[in-house]
Amino acid sequence: MSRSTGKTPHKQIRAVYDSTTITVYQAYSSEIATAAVSAQKLNAHSGFRMTRMTWIKPSFLWCMYRSGWSYKDPRQSNILAISMTRVGFETLLSLASVNHSGQVDTTKDVRVQWDPERDIDLNKLDYRSIQIGIGPAIVQRWIDEMVVNIEDVTDKAREWERRVKLGEQASVVQELPAEREYPLPDEIRASITGE
Repeated sequence: MSRSTGKTPHKQIRAVYDSTTITVYQAYSSEIATAAVSAQKLNAHSGFRMTRMTWIKPSFLWCMYRSGWSYKDPRQSNILAISMTRVGFETLLSLASVNHSGQVDTTKDVRVQWDPERDIDLNKLDYRSIQIGIGPAIVQRWIDEMVVNIEDVTDKAREWERRVKLGEQASVVQELPAEREYPLPDEIRASITGE
């Protein structure tokens, strides 16, 4: 179900969002995820490393690609849907260093990376999806001030993966999170896309 137009990949942020929040995804171990959902704090379990870069993804299917629908690695066995403020999301992007030419400013607290988006079969699409790396200097602020809800969506992900294997891609696509292009302020868009 992959499609290719032969055009230069376009960078898009597609996400589930409303007037105040946006949903991002990350895969964690069951211990970290269970504690995070229970306490509604990502760092509720000591296994959450505050000293490491934490990568979040607005694209559900890119998270499924990265985590193998939650089966790839025990450290990625639970998929969390993290609702955060749009103000916080845009703040992170305004602080980001972007890898446009193989060089990243490692002094920046936030990093942005663009990778090929994925379809329901996890094949590459012809546009790129964003990953946002949140560094140790800002991760506590992200957790305390920007995250507003944490939900474990692993069971949904695994059920969709089971149905994809049965050839039910069309019906699964209808049930996936309804992602649409996120309306970034022009200054932030130019800064993170280089376009």
